[in-house]
Amino acid sequence: MIIVIYVLLIIGFVLFFLGLIPKPAETISVFGDKIKEEKGSSSLFLSILRIFAPLNKGIIKFMRLEGPLNNKINLVKWRVKPEEFLASQELLAVVFPLILFLLFEIEGMPWLVGAAMLGFFLPLHILNSKVKKRKYSIVRVLPETVDLLTLCVGAGLDFMAAVRWVIDKVRVNPLIEELALVLKEINVGKPRIEALRDMARRLDIPDVTSFVRTLVQADRMGTSVEEAFKILSEDTRMKRFHRGERQAMKAPLKMLIPLIFCILPVILIVVAGPVLIKFIRGSLFTGLGGGL
Repeated sequence: MIIVIYVLLIIGFVLFFLGLIPKPAETISVFGDKIKEEKGSSSLFLSILRIFAPLNKGIIKFMRLEGPLNNKINLVKWRVKPEEFLASQELLAVVFPLILFLLFEIEGMPWLVGAAMLGFFLPLHILNSKVKKRKYSIVRVLPETVDLLTLCVGAGLDFMAAVRWVIDKVRVNPLIEELALVLKEINVGKPRIEALRDMARRLDIPDVTSFVRTLVQADRMGTSVEEAFKILSEDTRMKRFHRGERQAMKAPLKMLIPLIFCILPVILIVVAGPVLIKFIRGSLFTGLGGGL
């Protein structure tokens, strides 16, 4: 019976995380633009989360977590609401101590409290890491995307036609998904400047904010978008180059810790170990004493 409980807990834990992670989106065409839409399927554990979610609405509003959580969840394309995400944290805070208690028979209160804290903060850590990874992907492809927009505008297309061409021709990536969402919002009636500002606010990336600010300024001042794109492309490439330099300068410091604690002790053991063993046995100076 206990084995059955163990298996059910482990299977439930795995299915729970599979329920949080969205399934691969289906690429379709709306208004001639390539965008991604998710299927409306939901797992059993998402249904369970929706049962407990109404209890967390008051907590979400009291702690003012709805806006930040909703932005992060929408950015990583998860199929949960903020109150459902908080319910997942609460559920894991209960499941982790149960697994520790039933599977490993650990009854110490500090261990159980630590397992509960781990279960509560683990979904938040996964969400933050997904957000960080997606933002990094957007920053990496931004200069090339700006170059393509510059070429399209230089060939005679206006900005919206250039964005539509890039969305249709370029392989789908996080930035293309965001541009497709902007184009869809514009097609349903939202002003272009407002849609771009919403994208900058949603992503909260300095390079994207500079990209949107450049477009807004060019639109207001009536300047050439092509020239603005050229300057912006150079700036983003220089920022990426300096970011790479900073990461390269941090590499020696990061290598210092494994060098001191992992590699250096092994070298000391290999080099000084035999000498130390001979010294302890008292045979180190035997040959020297006989020669004297």
